[in-house]
Amino acid sequence: MPNWLYQRLGDRLFAAVVVLLALGVVAAALAIVAVLYFGGREAFATFGFFGFVLGRVWDAVRGQFGAWPPLLGTLITSAAALSLAFFPALSTALFVVEFSSGRLRETVAYLIDLLAALPSVVYGLWGIFVLVPLVRDHLELPLFTWAAAHAPALLPILGPPTGIGLLSATLVLALMIVPYASALARDALELVPQSQREAMYALGATRWEVIRRVVIPYARAGIFSGVVLALARALGETMAVTMLIGNSVNLPYTLFGPASTMASLIANEFTEAEDDLHLSALIAVGFVLLLIALVTNLIATWMLRRMSHGEGRR
Repeated sequence: MPNWLYQRLGDRLFAAVVVLLALGVVAAALAIVAVLYFGGREAFATFGFFGFVLGRVWDAVRGQFGAWPPLLGTLITSAAALSLAFFPALSTALFVVEFSSGRLRETVAYLIDLLAALPSVVYGLWGIFVLVPLVRDHLELPLFTWAAAHAPALLPILGPPTGIGLLSATLVLALMIVPYASALARDALELVPQSQREAMYALGATRWEVIRRVVIPYARAGIFSGVVLALARALGETMAVTMLIGNSVNLPYTLFGPASTMASLIANEFTEAEDDLHLSALIAVGFVLLLIALVTNLIATWMLRRMSHGEGRR
């Protein structure tokens, strides 16, 4: 058989393997959606989709299940953690790329990547034994005491200063997503051509002006990608949040008080589901969480494309 025929057969075999693997990933994603939907169909049929999503009561004893409390907790913790983590992540990336060099640069980058590799249960243990006492004794108790003496109207907003609650879970979650946003931002900053920086320096710009007017605008698409990855990580985080958030499904939530997220609710109650409706409600919560992640990614993709088109026009 001629060599060119062997090459054509090899190319076709390689293309077939690639297509099959790609279709396998798509099939796995569709299978996950199908399993979650059909598993939660009983809850949707009982309460209605919007009735289940917007329901405020989660009571397994009475057979009442509403996903709004954990959904609200998921949105609050994710948005707050991302707000807290964004500037530290960007600052860390800028330090590694623009201000450090040699062994220091490698060491800092390695430590940041190491944070991403730590299991979430390790973050949870650190939060329980280190962060919770610090937050309770040095932040929540002083602020609660001051509010009790000078601004009693703030007490229902603050909640009990136990250390276990929404604030501690948000702080740990922010620490967990910093490496993801920082790693992609660092890669994007490293791709900025050195000629762009040198051109600005030649015009008499300071380092701050170079970073603000050249480096960050050039790398903003990569920085935004890191933000999206960090948000996706925050939405789905389970173990560390479960250990620190207090796991209360009763509204209203307070700053210091206990709360819950969709992932923590599933982790807490899945093995203790009392009947088929309870189990279906937990699976339905997973389906709603999947929809939230899907909508978030679609919006982020749309924004990223608009940013890329804007860079092309400039």
